[in-house]
Amino acid sequence: MPVPVPRQRDTSATESGQAVLLTAAPATAATGVAQATPQATPHTTPLTLLVIEDDPAGGLTVPEILDADGHRIRLRTARNLTEAERLLTPDVHCILLDLSLPDASARTPGAAANGSANGTANGTATATAVDELVALRQVLRLAPRHAVLVLTGEDDAERAAEAVRVGAQDFLFRDELDGRLLSRAIRYAVERKRADIAQYKLAESKLRAQENARLERGLLPTPLLEGSDLRFAARYRPGRSRALLGGDFYDTVRTPDGTVHAMIGDVCGHGPDEAALGVELRIAWRALTLAGLCGDDLLSTLQEVLEVERPCEEIFATLCTVDIAPDGRRAGLCLAGHPAPLISRPGRRARLLPYENSGPALGLLPRARWPRRQVELGGTWSLMLYTDGLIEGHIGEGKERLGQDGMVDMINRHLDRGLSGEGLLEASVTEARRLNGGELTDDVAVVLLSRAEG
Repeated sequence: MPVPVPRQRDTSATESGQAVLLTAAPATAATGVAQATPQATPHTTPLTLLVIEDDPAGGLTVPEILDADGHRIRLRTARNLTEAERLLTPDVHCILLDLSLPDASARTPGAAANGSANGTANGTATATAVDELVALRQVLRLAPRHAVLVLTGEDDAERAAEAVRVGAQDFLFRDELDGRLLSRAIRYAVERKRADIAQYKLAESKLRAQENARLERGLLPTPLLEGSDLRFAARYRPGRSRALLGGDFYDTVRTPDGTVHAMIGDVCGHGPDEAALGVELRIAWRALTLAGLCGDDLLSTLQEVLEVERPCEEIFATLCTVDIAPDGRRAGLCLAGHPAPLISRPGRRARLLPYENSGPALGLLPRARWPRRQVELGGTWSLMLYTDGLIEGHIGEGKERLGQDGMVDMINRHLDRGLSGEGLLEASVTEARRLNGGELTDDVAVVLLSRAEG
């Protein structure tokens, strides 16, 4: 067994709350103060151990310890939890807590009184056990990302095991403390904590993926077009600005009278709240449409839904709705702060549908109105609805954006190449990404409805 190296306590530094280096290295011990450095990566910088114990007599000795690469493990000491909190800098890797830390009892009102009232050894032992675990729980709250070892006597094995169940990585017996054992325990505790954090992040990532899948099913539904001669295609591509789906949503349904209703919308912002609101608006739109509402009546009701369900008053949503007559030759158009759809016909250049007199985004103005505009489609046509993520990407390295005019030119180039349907949408989204120099910041949703007169 290695000979323990007596602890060299710098009283003035310890009492002032500064970190004390407790090794026999002359060059470092002369200063008595360890400088805080950024969190070390494995095998590059020596590990740092923070010892929390109150031992005025100096009976506890911490041996000189080396890590796996032969570097001396740096030691700091704190006499209580308040001092430990000050010394818990980012370069600390592991904490060694003495379970007999006496100041824990002061943090548990009534514990000492309970032991005195019982007047038995059992009552005193119970109060002490509670106090010691309270100290550990406080350390775990202070340092949720740090490895924690507990130090106790051999007669407290059960309590030490309970400390591991509470959250410590391992326990050590005070009488068996030596450099080799402590060094191995520190390395094990640090690696186990890293593994625990990695496992937690993996579980969190899987949960987020499941949440994404549920939100995507709500935002991007299967169209209800049975009995219609229209062809449907859609593309959705999440932006790079967040991990969860954003608030882009769309839907298409055919009502019993043969009218095909389509819509696309965008809730401002990103994250689960916005995505959930987008799902609610889409479901509300489908229910209201199947119930017979259209145009201004439909959008007014959707605004009421948004005002009730949104997490704050700053949230709004843009929306584009189209209702295509049963004969497929004309449609009604309503815009609520949303970009106008694009229409293409054989032998003619694609262009934007008229968007004058459109209404405001949902949630911006109380008692707003959304006029419905009648547009002629013709016999053979394609109608593209999209969110602003497609047109807000940059062009090259400058600040210029693609914009609606640039999008129209891009679509016409792809139409000249004979693209249509899924191929047209895929090529358009891909080119927008290429012009942007990488992934688009915002989500992109695109819906294409097409009709060929037979």
